[in-house]
Amino acid sequence: MLLTWRHWRKGRPFWGGLAAVLAGVEICALPLAPLKIMLQQGIAGIPSVLMGLVMIVMGLSAWFAPHYRGMAGVLTVLCAAAALVMSNLGGFLLGTVLGILGGSMIFAWQPAAPAESGAPTASGGSAAPENGTAPENGTAPSAAAAAEAPAAPTPLEGDPR
Repeated sequence: MLLTWRHWRKGRPFWGGLAAVLAGVEICALPLAPLKIMLQQGIAGIPSVLMGLVMIVMGLSAWFAPHYRGMAGVLTVLCAAAALVMSNLGGFLLGTVLGILGGSMIFAWQPAAPAESGAPTASGGSAAPENGTAPENGTAPSAAAAAEAPAAPTPLEGDPR
């Protein structure tokens, strides 16, 4: 169970999503004060609630659809920056700082790289050819074919290329 949780968490921008959700909750919760205070605030609380909800949705989408991390990160940072002006100083600065940090972490996250391309595979061969070209028939080229291939020309010392 714990191993499954770790594998799931490492396969997505978990900490950035968590920061975005917490920022959204902070920005969203302040205008949802008791009804007497909310009635005095009037329509001004609606942008705060909407921006907080968008930030929560973007944090959750970073968890459950990590391939949308670019859009989620940018929208989280934009909502956090807008909340600074439109929503009680962005949840008294805590929501804005958490939102910018979380959105940046979501945007910067990269999936784990696959195994090194020259590593041996289960069949005993290498995963990719040594010369960097993909074989056309799906098999690796032989050493003789690789030796026959002409070497790429090197630019001359005074060449402007």
